[in-house]
Amino acid sequence: MINYREHIVLNTEIRFGKPTIKGTRITVYDVLNWLANGKTIEEIVFDFPELSPDAIKSCLAYAAEKEHKIRVAS
Repeated sequence: MINYREHIVLNTEIRFGKPTIKGTRITVYDVLNWLANGKTIEEIVFDFPELSPDAIKSCLAYAAEKEHKIRVAS
């Protein structure tokens, strides 16, 4: 299981505090949007070599956890 905390950070100084991939200005939303629009993990890594497959999978894990918390709280 991917521990997204190894790859995802929140920093108010970067992208208005949105969750980003550590060491980049690429947000979780950016990655999820690329995946939703049909890009593969391999294509994203090719376009953004600073990202790893695990960092991209961490975005999915982050989104899954946020969705779970929303469902549990409702």
